[in-house]
Amino acid sequence: MEHYFTNNEQLAHHYKTVTFDLRNVAMTFTTDNGVFSKNTVDFGSRLLIDTVTVQPHDHVLDVGCGYGTLGLTLAKTDDVHVDMVDVNKRALDLARTNARLNGVQDKVHIFDSSVYDKVTSDNYQVIITNPPIRAGKSVVHAILQGAYQHLAPAGTLWVVIQKKQGAPSAQKKLQEVFGNCQVVTKKKGYFILRAQKNN
Repeated sequence: MEHYFTNNEQLAHHYKTVTFDLRNVAMTFTTDNGVFSKNTVDFGSRLLIDTVTVQPHDHVLDVGCGYGTLGLTLAKTDDVHVDMVDVNKRALDLARTNARLNGVQDKVHIFDSSVYDKVTSDNYQVIITNPPIRAGKSVVHAILQGAYQHLAPAGTLWVVIQKKQGAPSAQKKLQEVFGNCQVVTKKKGYFILRAQKNN
């Protein structure tokens, strides 16, 4: 079985365009085989995008951006600039297409990076992630732990994760790394976790 967190360029294409209301704006996305949640915006992403708070002119990083649901929506609805990274080149190509579809191509920078390998900034006010659970706990925890060094002082990390897929473990990890972790909301088994860099 092909996983969305791998990069199989041989997989047959099956493009589909979908429109969803996110943060009170109609967002249009082209999706394809081989990307996460290709038929709909998944519940976890919807909950995260409804919950996250950003300030005007924030620099935001979307880790594991997929075809762009989180980062592009924030770029469209809030006065922020968003860097978006993923390992899946097909997802990145779709995210670039979707940036143009939604008229935010000048507000985003979309590039290939395995977790934070190619992320050079350490001054993000906000990092958001709907982490690739099926990539394994080591990858998920690398996303959680690595966020700390890439956040500006008082910057926040926002994570969506299901209780049954490791929310308590993620909460413990964030408490260990950041010294704090708030469960901002819980719904249908999904937790929105927020940790703040306090120096």
